[in-house]
Amino acid sequence: MIFLDAAATTPVRREVLEAMWPYLTGEFGNPSSHHNLGEAAANALSGARAAVAKALGCRPGEITFTSGGTEADNLAVKGIALARRAADPALNRVVISAIEHPAVEESALYLQRVHGFEVDVVPVDRNGVVTVEALRAALSPETALVSIMYANNEIGTVQPVRQLAEVAAEHGVPFHTDAVQAAGWLPIGVKELGVDALSISGHKLGAPKGSGVLYAKGRLRLEPLVHGGGQERGRRSGTENVAGAVALATAMTLAHAGQSGLAGRVTELRDAFIRAVLEAVPGAVLTGHPSQRLPSVASFCFPGTSGESVLLELERLGVVCSSGSACAAGSDAPSPVLLALGIEPEVAHTAVRFSFDSTVTSAELDQAAEAVAAAVGSVQGLGRR
Repeated sequence: MIFLDAAATTPVRREVLEAMWPYLTGEFGNPSSHHNLGEAAANALSGARAAVAKALGCRPGEITFTSGGTEADNLAVKGIALARRAADPALNRVVISAIEHPAVEESALYLQRVHGFEVDVVPVDRNGVVTVEALRAALSPETALVSIMYANNEIGTVQPVRQLAEVAAEHGVPFHTDAVQAAGWLPIGVKELGVDALSISGHKLGAPKGSGVLYAKGRLRLEPLVHGGGQERGRRSGTENVAGAVALATAMTLAHAGQSGLAGRVTELRDAFIRAVLEAVPGAVLTGHPSQRLPSVASFCFPGTSGESVLLELERLGVVCSSGSACAAGSDAPSPVLLALGIEPEVAHTAVRFSFDSTVTSAELDQAAEAVAAAVGSVQGLGRR
């Protein structure tokens, strides 16, 4: 099997398993307990927090461990917006892009539905890019928060986050970015990016599912979603997942150490794969920005086919990939991300996404490109019968 669905999840790294194993076995204490087992757990949690903070270039107190990227996004969007409006009732608008992950989009719509916020959606261009001018046009004196993802999970387009965050800062508006797909591939230093909040998910980096983190600038007020014992500096109550925090910290440290060389190598493999698919499949359309994209994502539409049929045929040929976001469970509607790019619904239904992890090889991608040509040809042939 050639696994090309790393944007959905990645296998847990051996080093990560070894680092977290003690906290799943002998070192099982509650970090809030005042005895030796509890203190050992608290020390491990503190070490994990410091390691994540080092990778992000922030203070340990600005790190909140969560159950994943979805919770981190929810905490950022709801928590910041609600805290800002509590301080100033006039701040009742949230700005998001037209291609946000559902964790951000649905959080904004929740604020609209339940708390009376207005949601301003910034359009993207044909490549999925949010321009500085488009964001500036969406801001108003009532804007409480801007949330625009760093890199898109379906098409791979990378946003000019630094420039967008500067526009928000000019208006005194906090800027959050969903960096779930970017982490491990792109620079995530929060000072360099200029962001006030940033979300990460462990299972995209070689840590287990159910681990995540939210960076929130120290002075940024945040209304918690989960109330209770006041863990995580009151931002996220509940007994901490020590093993998950250690795993995430280990995965981030490993990813940060090998980022620059790895991203360059995979970018070259990605570009060769894109060329091979476009040459082998007449009519294939690359979606997303041609160069301003994640090293790990190549996404296409194959007009005249069914994306799901192509996926099934590819799996039969030994290639595992996806038709888009793994988080849109059970949906057969065309991707809102592709529709936002101006792609017609019938073409959007033909989308297939290939996403790579750090171990992908040139031979695997050569074989995958041949399989794509065979799969599309087979599906188109069946459609003509």
